Amino acid sequence: MNKVGIFVHSRWGAAVQLADQVGSLLRARVAEVWQTSDWDDAPVAERIAGTELLVCLGGDGTVLHAARVIVPNHVPILGVNMGRLGFLTEVRPGELMDRLTDVFDGRCRIEERAMLQAQVPSWGVTHHALNDVVVGRASIGRPLYVEVSVDGVRLAVHRCDAVIAATATGSTAYSLSAGGPILHPESRELLLTPVAPHLGSARPLVLPPDAVIDLTVTADKEAVVSVDGQIDRPLASGDSVSVCRSAHTARFVRFSTPQEYYAVLAEKLGWLRVLEASDHPELFDLNGITTAK
Repeated sequence: MNKVGIFVHSRWGAAVQLADQVGSLLRARVAEVWQTSDWDDAPVAERIAGTELLVCLGGDGTVLHAARVIVPNHVPILGVNMGRLGFLTEVRPGELMDRLTDVFDGRCRIEERAMLQAQVPSWGVTHHALNDVVVGRASIGRPLYVEVSVDGVRLAVHRCDAVIAATATGSTAYSLSAGGPILHPESRELLLTPVAPHLGSARPLVLPPDAVIDLTVTADKEAVVSVDGQIDRPLASGDSVSVCRSAHTARFVRFSTPQEYYAVLAEKLGWLRVLEASDHPELFDLNGITTAK
């Protein structure tokens, strides 16, 4: 390995300190090491060419940012969880040095995740998203009218707070809180999830990987399109956001098997939370025999 980058959450002192330690270790084994922060996009485009690994120090938001700014370069990301949930990372700060050795020795795998691309004719640019693209209201208390078309076929006009187009990665983000289903992170299907639809008649949809989703603001209300919850741009009545699967993917360094994702999911969402015997003694003792822990 000849070139490694470090992408760090610059406002977290612990992340900056760890970046210094990681940089010292890498420079002993790698010909070129460069570093940037989640607040500085320009140097990434200049330095990313030839990079074989990007070590990302921060939370899920930092990883989302890194995945977008390295497009179109398919550089594997080694995410280190210094945040809260850590859905996108599986390495803790204390084990990073050992995990880097595993990477150098080839004891890891690469997990590819689908991304989205979003276009609005008036933008003149294309945005890529790892989690989701959301068309939502810009003011509190005023529902938005969003016309939804899939592959050119008019599907619905939702009177709602927002409509989410999400990847499998984004299925455990905003879409999940809005009642959407959870997909395995390596799935290529797209999700379409309305948020707080009026009368509750709308339902989330799982769409094929090649589906094209058009979300059009149809009423004169303040609206915004949000990319991964990090890029927000205003929309006018009549503006349409076209969302489809990106030609680019996010590549993550993994040390677990794909099947272990379900155990991680159960832990993150608390599905297997252990009950305390003091709170529910009837579940723990039956005729003096312990039945559960």
